[in-house]
Amino acid sequence: MISQDVLKSLIKELGADNVLIDKEDLVCYAYDATPLIQKAVPDVIITPRGRDDIVSVVKIANAHRIPIYPRGSGTNLSGGTVPLQGGIVISMLKMNRILEIDAENLTATVQPGVIVQDLNNEIEKYGLMYPPDPGTVTTATMGGTVAECAGGLRGLKYGVTKHYIMGMEVVLANGDVIKCGGKTVKNVSGYDLTKLFVGSEGTLGIFTEITVRLVPAPDFRRSMIAVFDDIEKAGRTIADIIANKITPATMEIMDNLTIRTVENYSRVGLPTDAAAVLLIELDGIKEVVEREVCLVTSICQTNGAVNIQIAKDDIERDRIWTARRVALPALAQIKPMIVLEDATVPRSKIPEMIKACLNIGKNNDIMIAVMGHAGDGNLHPILLADPKDEEEISRLKKAVDEIFSAALKLGGTLSGEHGIGIAKAKFMKWEFGTTGIIAMKKIKDALDPNGILNPGKIFV
Repeated sequence: MISQDVLKSLIKELGADNVLIDKEDLVCYAYDATPLIQKAVPDVIITPRGRDDIVSVVKIANAHRIPIYPRGSGTNLSGGTVPLQGGIVISMLKMNRILEIDAENLTATVQPGVIVQDLNNEIEKYGLMYPPDPGTVTTATMGGTVAECAGGLRGLKYGVTKHYIMGMEVVLANGDVIKCGGKTVKNVSGYDLTKLFVGSEGTLGIFTEITVRLVPAPDFRRSMIAVFDDIEKAGRTIADIIANKITPATMEIMDNLTIRTVENYSRVGLPTDAAAVLLIELDGIKEVVEREVCLVTSICQTNGAVNIQIAKDDIERDRIWTARRVALPALAQIKPMIVLEDATVPRSKIPEMIKACLNIGKNNDIMIAVMGHAGDGNLHPILLADPKDEEEISRLKKAVDEIFSAALKLGGTLSGEHGIGIAKAKFMKWEFGTTGIIAMKKIKDALDPNGILNPGKIFV
């Protein structure tokens, strides 16, 4: 428990309105979007208005060895923002200003509480785009997506968050403030601290400003659905499209369970008898896109697509991508607990990983829906269960272990975009070995010697 003296110090520095201790508030901040994880109710919620507030809180916390848990919108799926031992949750949602849009240098500088979609709405006026687009793009914060190195539907062509972060201002565990990176296209001065902090999940520092790279929005785009009577045919199609040197902006896969559930939920016109569908979008120069549409159509047909639908206008395009974005809430119709994983494999291994997920579900008698960003190897096996059925939960946990084991055996990784947090910490030795974990812990210990920043995350 935080002492009354510490609480008084926090109120003195930030004001009573920015120090929340109401029990209902505290319970809400004990959760994020991750099921089946350890959690604890925090002692206090801090809502800073700017960098100086964060510096004050961090100095107090460090002096008293109080854990700090930075938090954006809490949409993350690895337990990255939940407290494990009380302490202070720092909610960044009040720090939500777009500080600068520099169209000349193709950059924007934002506070960490800016919602990703709000940034894109503003830069759209300049004909620009910030490509990372997680499924929660309308609610996720810039700080949270940088901390988790989020990806999204456009990851195949445009990459993930780490490819767009040019610089940042960070409060370290002792309250010191550093700046790293900047607006320059080239910057190789010293260690690449910017890349170090991206994906660090709040364990190394707290972001107060973030400078991102923007790109020109594409002139033209075309979306399509390819329907298959066999999910392995869809998997082979993905590999063949990439092998033919075509890079769609987005290439998503949905299996039959997902298709039927989404159609029941949203009535967007998906073929409920299909074994799988590929949702594909190509963008760029009109003439190039039209040529690539013809090539992709041919590849789909060669691999046995039974139907191919090309969106005629933006209304039909929006219908396609609405189907993808509502998949997760739609699947909650089947069972109340949804465990969404993001095991990722080399793109050529997608067919094998799909088959492995389906077999794991069958062998463990667990309902698994397969969807995801198939073009970049980032599958999302979704495991469904009843949280009141302890035996089913036990089988689900075993299935999760087997999914990550299968991904690593195929040369993959534990996470393509969700991060490690609590949920996957126990698997880290599988990927990095003891020596790799020790190396990472040395970095953590150097920057946070008292272990106050998001303790218990990434490492067991």
